[in-house]
Amino acid sequence: MKRYLYLLHRWLGVSLCLFMALWFFSGVVMMYVGYPKLTAAERLTHLPELDAGAAAPAIISLARASQALPPDAKPSAITLTSVAGKPQYQFRIGHGIAAVDAVSGVRLTKVDAEDALRAARAFMPRAEATYQDAVTEDSWSHSRSLDPHRPLHRVHMTDGARTLLYVSSATGDVVRTATRNERLWNYAGAWLHWLYMFRGGPVDWAWTGIVVYLSLAGVVLALTGTVVGLLRWRFRGKFKSGGKTPYRASMMRWHHLSGLLFAAVTVTWIFSGLMSMNPWKIFHTGGAPINRLAYAGGELQPTQFRIEARDALAGLRGDLRTREISWHLLDGLPYLVAKDSIGRTRIVSAADRPALSSFPTQQLVAAASHLFPAAIGETELLRRYDAYYYSRDAHTMMGDATQRLPMLRVKFADPQQTWVHIDPYSGVILGQLDARQRLQRWLFSFLHSWDLPPMLASRPLWDIALIFFSVGGFVLSASGIVIAWRRCRSR
Repeated sequence: MKRYLYLLHRWLGVSLCLFMALWFFSGVVMMYVGYPKLTAAERLTHLPELDAGAAAPAIISLARASQALPPDAKPSAITLTSVAGKPQYQFRIGHGIAAVDAVSGVRLTKVDAEDALRAARAFMPRAEATYQDAVTEDSWSHSRSLDPHRPLHRVHMTDGARTLLYVSSATGDVVRTATRNERLWNYAGAWLHWLYMFRGGPVDWAWTGIVVYLSLAGVVLALTGTVVGLLRWRFRGKFKSGGKTPYRASMMRWHHLSGLLFAAVTVTWIFSGLMSMNPWKIFHTGGAPINRLAYAGGELQPTQFRIEARDALAGLRGDLRTREISWHLLDGLPYLVAKDSIGRTRIVSAADRPALSSFPTQQLVAAASHLFPAAIGETELLRRYDAYYYSRDAHTMMGDATQRLPMLRVKFADPQQTWVHIDPYSGVILGQLDARQRLQRWLFSFLHSWDLPPMLASRPLWDIALIFFSVGGFVLSASGIVIAWRRCRSR
């Protein structure tokens, strides 16, 4: 039995040691350089102020803008923003986005190279713009959130960071940025770590399976190595060589010792990477989704709103320099949310009522009671980050989400033990977590990133610990590469 165990570990190691070394190396890079993205906070800083003054072009009503849509269109989200310096209504319809000029009322049907250049120049007015091409997907645009905007126009900027901008073919808006440093470092970081060399090509369909089964094989490799390492360690007495390990060759000794020292972290990191993929849908409960329509109190219809964007802008002048407005329903109440360049918001429900900074908790709980047939078991207004709601640096995988405090958590007494998170500043549902998703938070996020708020706040200790264990895992894997090379060369 031992022989088969040794053989399994040996040949799995020969096959996977290079992948393991690259995973450890790229993980350190990802601590400081993330996959390219345009966060909501970054996007807001590049938007001009929406102006309702006499000198500005008159913004048409939402009802008039909606006339440019198909008669059967049912928008799930409506936003007034700016594209290339001009106000634009954006309607989320199904899986796509319809854009309507907020001055002329004309629907945008095509975004060409000149439109992309105008958007790029408005986004970065101090840099020269050069149009490159249009792509459906490339190395820096695999994110599914970009699907409504494909194909994407690529524009190179002559700023100091040599930024590559991606412009939506649906709205003409800049939807992604990738600096030269991000692009270069990502080949050694996220692109490598997530095996994105298998994305976007002829084997794109198999990418998920490749990652899952390579990770699974890595877990088996690490576990068998741990068992072999313990079996080969002399806990009592010593070998004839005078050591606790039987290996005299330097690489075998390094591999044995580093394996024993870093076995636990190697197993947990590879296992948690596997858990990130939700293999075989083990974290899906099959429970009913939350009823967002019932929470809203009906479908979003432009005719429901008694206040127009220009009136809301005029009323907020002096209080908020509005960059963007979105339309919402809460338990049948129509309202607008205005947002400034740093993400501060105001809630406007009618022209004759003062704007609110946030909704009363009781009002949000009453609306949330319609999300599930099950009763609400508990509510909590979270004023400090905890293990299930916390903020990450913008460059990290979860760093594009704005996690404001306080936040309302509503816990339901359903079989899946669902929690729903609601933003009091906008009334928007931030997300939901059932029991299995909370388990995934521990088996993936915690084990992989050590991302409990107290840990993230303990820098540079957090950095030192992760780098130390990553170097240990890399030494373990690199010694395995040398051993595998010598083994294969000798055969």
